[in-house]
Amino acid sequence: MGRLSGRTAVITGGAKGIGRHYSQALAAEGAEVVIVDLANGEPLVQELAAKFGHNAGLSVTCDVSDEAAVQSLIGQVIERFGKIDVLVNNAALYAPLAEQNVTEIDADTWDKVMAVNLRGPFLMVKHAVPHMIARRYGKIINVGSGTAFRGIPRFLHYVTSKGGIMAFTRALSRELGQHGICVNTLSPGFTLSDSIVDQNPGHVNTARERAVKSRALQRDEHPQDLIGTLIFLASADSDFVTGQTLAVDGGSVNT
Repeated sequence: MGRLSGRTAVITGGAKGIGRHYSQALAAEGAEVVIVDLANGEPLVQELAAKFGHNAGLSVTCDVSDEAAVQSLIGQVIERFGKIDVLVNNAALYAPLAEQNVTEIDADTWDKVMAVNLRGPFLMVKHAVPHMIARRYGKIINVGSGTAFRGIPRFLHYVTSKGGIMAFTRALSRELGQHGICVNTLSPGFTLSDSIVDQNPGHVNTARERAVKSRALQRDEHPQDLIGTLIFLASADSDFVTGQTLAVDGGSVNT
């Protein structure tokens, strides 16, 4: 029996990129996985159901920055599964972003990054948490970024949003601890996901060598490197861990 058997896990941005690996890992540990994405996650849901032989989940197309859409999503999850045990706030605007100086970033792009990367997690928490409070249990995993520690240049919008995620986690953990809900940040380093390799090869060329050189373990990071920490934070193994940022980046930053 998996460490997440009987649990319902909602993951935003779960249909592709690193999120796809997260969805697969949660299902492999027995969770019923709700894949939330602008992309169609139904083929992945069917794949997981066939592979793991249980009711592996649900796919919902949703813009996490749209409150009405998030409310509808949470309603669908509760109607189908009756509860939310794990929420992984993974959806973020990153892969398509061009490297730009601060003077080149237009306000609309800035606002869009903040809408997805910060407003999205806020709305997901706002509407999921009442169901966790009712059961006095929940695991919220906010996906951050090592860039917030290191201040990577020419990605000011993205880096700022991920710095906000760490602050969001700290404050939220204090607020929800009384209800038995754990809130933590999983902070990857520069990871060679399908999304970034396919959509932004220029950024890969800029960031890859710099990232590897910064690490104690000097190799590329792949999505599989994040799975152990994700499952730890989603499972009972981390029941006394909250308000923390766990950097999984080969030792690029020391937290």
